[in-house]
Amino acid sequence: MKTVLMVAEKPSLAASIAKILSGGSSTSRKGRSNPVHEYDTTFRGEKVNMKMTSVCGHVMSLDFNSKYNNWDAVDPLELFTATTVQKESMPKLNIVQHLQSEGKTISYLVLWLDCDREGENICFEVIDAIKEVNRLRDDQIFRAKFSAITDVDIKKAFNTLGKPNENESLAVDARQNLDLRLGCAFTRFQTKYFQGKYGDLDSTLISYGPCQTPTLGFCVERHDIIQTFTPEPYWVIEICISAENFEVPLTYSRGRIFDQQCGHILLLLLKQHNEAVVQSVKYSTQKKQRPQAMNTVEMLRFASSGLGMGPQQTMQVAERLYISGYISYPRTETNSYPPNFDLMGTLATQKSNSHWGDFVRRLISTGITSPRKGSDHGDHPPITPMRAASEAELGSDGWRIFSLVCQNFIASLSPDCTYEKVDITFMIGDEEFTCTGSKVLDPGFTAVQHWQKMEDSLPPVQFVKGARYRTKEPRLTQKATTPPGYLTESELITLMEKHGIGTDASIPVHINNICVRNFVTIASGRRLIPNTLGILLVHGYQRIDPDLVKPSMRSEIEKQFDLIADGKANFDIVLAHAVSTFQAKYKYFVENTEYMDQLFELSFTKLSETGKSLSKCGLCTRYMKLISQKPMRLHCKNCEATYKLPQGGSIKLYQGNVCPLDQFELVVYNAGGKSFILCPYCYNFPEIEDMGNNSGCNKCPHPTCLNAAPQTSVTSCQTCDEGDLVLDPNSGPAWRMSCNELKCTCVVKIFTGAVRVAVSPDNDCDTCGTSILTVEFNPEKTPFKEGVSKIMGCVICHVELSPLVELSRQQFKRRRRGRGRGGKGRGRGGRKPRTKDEALDQYFV
Repeated sequence: MKTVLMVAEKPSLAASIAKILSGGSSTSRKGRSNPVHEYDTTFRGEKVNMKMTSVCGHVMSLDFNSKYNNWDAVDPLELFTATTVQKESMPKLNIVQHLQSEGKTISYLVLWLDCDREGENICFEVIDAIKEVNRLRDDQIFRAKFSAITDVDIKKAFNTLGKPNENESLAVDARQNLDLRLGCAFTRFQTKYFQGKYGDLDSTLISYGPCQTPTLGFCVERHDIIQTFTPEPYWVIEICISAENFEVPLTYSRGRIFDQQCGHILLLLLKQHNEAVVQSVKYSTQKKQRPQAMNTVEMLRFASSGLGMGPQQTMQVAERLYISGYISYPRTETNSYPPNFDLMGTLATQKSNSHWGDFVRRLISTGITSPRKGSDHGDHPPITPMRAASEAELGSDGWRIFSLVCQNFIASLSPDCTYEKVDITFMIGDEEFTCTGSKVLDPGFTAVQHWQKMEDSLPPVQFVKGARYRTKEPRLTQKATTPPGYLTESELITLMEKHGIGTDASIPVHINNICVRNFVTIASGRRLIPNTLGILLVHGYQRIDPDLVKPSMRSEIEKQFDLIADGKANFDIVLAHAVSTFQAKYKYFVENTEYMDQLFELSFTKLSETGKSLSKCGLCTRYMKLISQKPMRLHCKNCEATYKLPQGGSIKLYQGNVCPLDQFELVVYNAGGKSFILCPYCYNFPEIEDMGNNSGCNKCPHPTCLNAAPQTSVTSCQTCDEGDLVLDPNSGPAWRMSCNELKCTCVVKIFTGAVRVAVSPDNDCDTCGTSILTVEFNPEKTPFKEGVSKIMGCVICHVELSPLVELSRQQFKRRRRGRGRGGKGRGRGGRKPRTKDEALDQYFV
């Protein structure tokens, strides 16, 4: 029997599709990384074994060759011509091995990746991975096109399989390549240059992005308008009439008066008359249009302005709803329903909803209104609900986005809101005044989209032509023009869409980036207020090369990438032209950075005048200053050198000890109960080949230094499966071991109250291979039997030491060769040691 492998974008998606296609009869097993769902079926007229699995987003990512990843050794200009390589996006998950293991003997491949350009790109990443072990022909590879996780959509996609689109995938490759090169080049240069000169930038990464920077530019442009705005005084004439015991205010047809003397003359003329005569009364029926079908940008706008949810959060929630089958695919530019879309069937799914079910039932009985025509971009249908749901099922955020989608869909099929408008014209002498009002005749779609609801505002009196009413004393009131407010997220999204900045999928990412980089702050009402750093960056680009921040630059490049996607342009030619353009701009920017630097000097403090003295420099023996603002770093004024430090914690001096390699004073980094010692110079420029960049002393293989790995490493960490558990010599009397991988949070408490704990060099446990520790307590407070105060032994096997260690099977679940000391867990004397599980079994008994 032949085998077919189907691949979806996420594990939950694979499970849903397999359940639908198998009718719930599939069986599941664990693959190398993601689950595999299997069942027997018919494919292309023959019986096959169907396997359904998934990736986790992109299988591969583009990066530079490893020699270009050292910021200090590589000129950023080289990145425009540097060799790039494809690397596995999440190597810990072993997705490539998983795909190759499942695809080695298959006869057909069916790709169920998301139906957009990124999904098309992932298709070819999957194909390339499998073709390394299985030379599938093109006629053995198929592409499923779907927009919702429903029985109808999935089965229809399975019965109408097509082919993956290589041109769309190449367009993504071109964009990734360009963004990597110019983003890394500009970001590296800016970050090193400005962080090496100023101490209070308060940003760990001064990044540049061809979409991110124009996005920031929109925010700064509005800020500049506000800051340079000069209020202009103007005057308005306010007057009321008395009608049937009501005071009705009138609006002057001339509007604002910007000449005060003219205003006084008009006021005097009006005071000569004490009656207002009704000149005309016009009634008209008006309509407020129902919304169009919802696309991604509209969803993001509504969520931000109406729900107070940021674009990034909105997309995350919407994707969860899509994967769970509650809404259709949330990434689409189309806002027009296709001709064959089952509007009534989709509407009927909402009949039982307690909030809008009554409205839906009435709409079905009276008949739906034809949807407004929109734009069909040929990607996905608009975002619509796929089934009923309740707030209890979805949670607060999920329910809010689901409600937004449902209400827009129902409203798009509802009648327009109809209202009666009245326009009344009055004459006071020779001057014209007006009064308007409205009354809702049929709420239409606003009955379900409550925030669009109109209120009746008819005048309290029914005016007729020729009627006369007494006027109140007119007044001339002075006012002043006001600047616009800061951009809201909703307004920013509109600008980005208008100028072609980003895609429906990437717009939330770009907005999030300018916030997390501290270029912009989100204020109340989700208004975006640029910070000093963001303002100066944009003003600097405008001084040096305005194209770097103009939205037109990116939109022009996107048009070229569109030509690749449409098969109308060559990938290599388009990419080479785009890269060479930005390479020239980068050179010009570097040559003229002084113009941006002049702005920074006025707002930020130089490194030499920032921070407090902490540790001695090993080169000049003078004190370096600790810069505590983001990014935290050490600066030597005498050497004019800056040394980066690990972020997110605190730094203090370590007992005045120095590094034996370079004589720099050691410091202690502490974050979240985990600390380690480091040499500022070695952390930035490791002097021992096996140490690696950004490493503390607990990863240094120096053979004699008391703080290095050979003297502190105890055993392998099984929480992260990469580092070693090392003794923290700075932790007593609350002694602990922690993983020497910075990102790992594993911490093990040991021997609380001991006066001394030390690792015995080159002395391993014969049973499990863990380092032998020397533990010493105060004789009067010793927990050992018979008053013994000092014991040497293994933290796992020793009968008196092991109960004093807070071990868990998760932290010590299997034996692995360690690092720093040349291999933990090897045992000695040729004996085959027991695994740690075996040793723990004896201990836990």
